[in-house]
Amino acid sequence: MKPSKEQWSSRFGFIMAAAGSAIGLGNLWKFPYITGTSGGAVFLIVYIIFLILLGIPILLSELAIGRFAGMNAIDSCRKINSKWGFAGAFGIIGAFGVMASYCVVGGWVIRYIINSVTDSRMSADYFAEYSSKSFEPLIWTAVFLLLTCAIVTGGVSGGIERVSSVLLPILIVFLVGIMIYSLTLPNAIEGVKFFIVPDFSAINGFSDFIRIVFNAMGQVFFSLSLGMGTLITYGSYLPKDNDLTSSTITIVALDTAIALIAGFAILPAVFSFGFEPTEGFGLIFKTLPAVFSRMSGGTFISSIFFVLVLLAALTSSISLLEVIVAWVCTKTKLTRTWAAIIVTLLIFIAGCFASLSIGAIPDIAIGNMSLFEFFSFFSDKVIMPLGGFFICILTGYVWGIPQASHEISNGGRLKFRMRKLFGVTVRYIAPALIAVIFAVSLFGI
Repeated sequence: MKPSKEQWSSRFGFIMAAAGSAIGLGNLWKFPYITGTSGGAVFLIVYIIFLILLGIPILLSELAIGRFAGMNAIDSCRKINSKWGFAGAFGIIGAFGVMASYCVVGGWVIRYIINSVTDSRMSADYFAEYSSKSFEPLIWTAVFLLLTCAIVTGGVSGGIERVSSVLLPILIVFLVGIMIYSLTLPNAIEGVKFFIVPDFSAINGFSDFIRIVFNAMGQVFFSLSLGMGTLITYGSYLPKDNDLTSSTITIVALDTAIALIAGFAILPAVFSFGFEPTEGFGLIFKTLPAVFSRMSGGTFISSIFFVLVLLAALTSSISLLEVIVAWVCTKTKLTRTWAAIIVTLLIFIAGCFASLSIGAIPDIAIGNMSLFEFFSFFSDKVIMPLGGFFICILTGYVWGIPQASHEISNGGRLKFRMRKLFGVTVRYIAPALIAVIFAVSLFGI
């Protein structure tokens, strides 16, 4: 098996691509609504703790594994130990599951951009009416996937890196502008308090606390693209002189900053106009359009906001598609272009069923969840945490901390000051946290 010949052309390009993978719908769509439904600042505190205990060590492990092997997610894990390819397989499965629902949301965003530009007023019921349609949502789902596919077919440096290096800075600049505007709205301070001042009275028992903890862990995995093979795949394109520790901290810092900015941009506006932050996954599709309609210059702000959401969604979707495409290219004789087209078509088929399950054909369900909800739940609450758990075991016990540290320190040329903390976290803290929270939340232990 030959390592991939493709590489990032610069450290900046890699950081933008990797951070773009993390900074997606998880930050602009999911983080605000999960925060709103999980107790506000209480959730934020738990989330930041998990970023440190889970996010940094697992992300660093994935980059190290990928750069060491220089292969796709499965073969990179297999190079460390021939029996451990399954650890990378969680990433392939997780990426597909996420994309099956992710592409549907991306399609919604494109539809909302069009509505914003044409100044089409969207009532509170518009989202339910639109998402329940049979045909139209599938068109925009296809458009979103075609955009993603077109970027991935351009390759690592010519497609993913080039696009991410342009889109991410634009996203940051305009999102900061919306945040500043939102913070100047009347009564915005109530949204700020909800976001940063803990209200423990919202926790009515142990089950509420576990729900918040479980949501925080799932959000860390979803937001940072952990356990999906993304960082292993991106790490495989890294040159050996890259400072993995510095890159990891930069990626996590950027991702956290964007999540916080999104929170300060959305929640104060929601409170300012008397809406509730507990809307759920429809927050930016039901509540925010109503908020924008009451703002001075709301049409322009709405257009800019949903364009930013689309940019964020694309920087993540290209990373998810790349994980699968890299594996398919290795295992078949297909070119990158044909691999991307075939995988995109399969995701579109799954996305069609996901879209129809929340509208036209609600009987498409698994248990008490629509297929759309199942794809999301199964990926970021089951597959990704399990993938992260096995990455920790692979790094901490199979590969071993000395060998992993050797890779992270560039063969000893760089000081790895976090080595002891990294070892303790990867071997004990992270897998124990994942196992306990996973068991308590899913099985009621």
